[in-house]
Amino acid sequence: MLSRVSTTVVLGVLVALGATGCGTGAAAGPGPLEISIATFSEFGYDDLIAEYQASHPGILVRHERTGQGGPYHQQLFTKLGTGSGLTDVVAIEEGYLADALGKSRLFNDLREIGPADVRPQRWLDWKYAAGTAKDGTLVGYGTDVGPLAMCYRRDLFAAAGLPSTPEAVKPLFADWAAYFAAGDSYVARTGKAWFDSDAQIFNAMHNQLPTGFFSTDDTLVIESNSAIRRNWNAVTAAGTRGQTAKLPAFSPEWNAGFRSGAFATKTCPSWMLGVIEAQAGPENAGKWAVTDAFPGGGGNWGGSYLAVPKQSKHPREAAELAAWLTEPAQQVKAFARTGNFPSQVEALRWPRLLATTNPYFGGARTGELFAAQARKVGKAQYKGPGDGRIQEDATTPALAAVEQGASPEQGWQRAVEGARKIAR
Repeated sequence: MLSRVSTTVVLGVLVALGATGCGTGAAAGPGPLEISIATFSEFGYDDLIAEYQASHPGILVRHERTGQGGPYHQQLFTKLGTGSGLTDVVAIEEGYLADALGKSRLFNDLREIGPADVRPQRWLDWKYAAGTAKDGTLVGYGTDVGPLAMCYRRDLFAAAGLPSTPEAVKPLFADWAAYFAAGDSYVARTGKAWFDSDAQIFNAMHNQLPTGFFSTDDTLVIESNSAIRRNWNAVTAAGTRGQTAKLPAFSPEWNAGFRSGAFATKTCPSWMLGVIEAQAGPENAGKWAVTDAFPGGGGNWGGSYLAVPKQSKHPREAAELAAWLTEPAQQVKAFARTGNFPSQVEALRWPRLLATTNPYFGGARTGELFAAQARKVGKAQYKGPGDGRIQEDATTPALAAVEQGASPEQGWQRAVEGARKIAR
């Protein structure tokens, strides 16, 4: 997701002395009941929190927003370990969710403290299931998802003699073999990179696998899962043939690459559209396009949950806020603001969402496109403890090392060793 400068935002007090709140949200007293929520990157919640306060007199919501997800989650789990310092509601990104599920005893069960009208049917089946721990605790209410499509530079495709309309490019993205074959053709014709980095392609391929880094009993299977190694070999081979621009995701060089045309394709969860527009700039409007074809049929990259730690002094009021923020109406508003795509079944049917178009991407019907992509996702891949850190601190740097000259075998051994250390 898009990084933002760390900040603490306190949104106005809409209460007079002695006011009482709506629902479960407040109690009589000399001032407002304060509920705190911590998020990272951009959830699109500023206007929503102001709206919640306006409809819940007696509630003050303190929003702590941190830029990058990695440092945010490190602090989150440190505070869980020490038993102090957490907000009433915490956001958890799906790559780190397994670490939270493994500590379910430290979170309130939202089935018990949440509003009675919040049912599992609110969410896509796989989204709801992924937020439930092995002991049955519902740790988090699902916020957004990241259904995958493929973005590409229409003008660069045309200049290379490749098809360039969203319909015509679909055969190029039919599967990963077709994608890499098209990349070889593009590189041969232009001498330029096909994708941004080995790691970004590997991660997309990895998230499509039925079994990832861990089996459901939390055994590390990075070595025994042959599909992981096949993906590794395919990606590093393509990179060695010149398809990678060797640009680490979210680095300044990567950001600049969108503007300069340093790569022709980009794996595109829904929230990536906002990243591309911000980084490519107005001069590239209409040059980027998006298609609903994705190698391997689709997948999910990203998405988060809202949880209520047992440290919260106001767990029911916190759960009520989390439930309200994850209602379809609020999630559609967040999508309109930031591109974070809703995980709620009803939201995926809303005319407002389905009618959404994106002028920057040539007027593409992005609401309809990503709703269809979200429905293509089947059972969520199980994420064991440390899964997100393996991607961030083991496979990604190992793939970068290959891009800088290490052999694919050397990179693989580095990835395996890094995963073992994290999984201990």
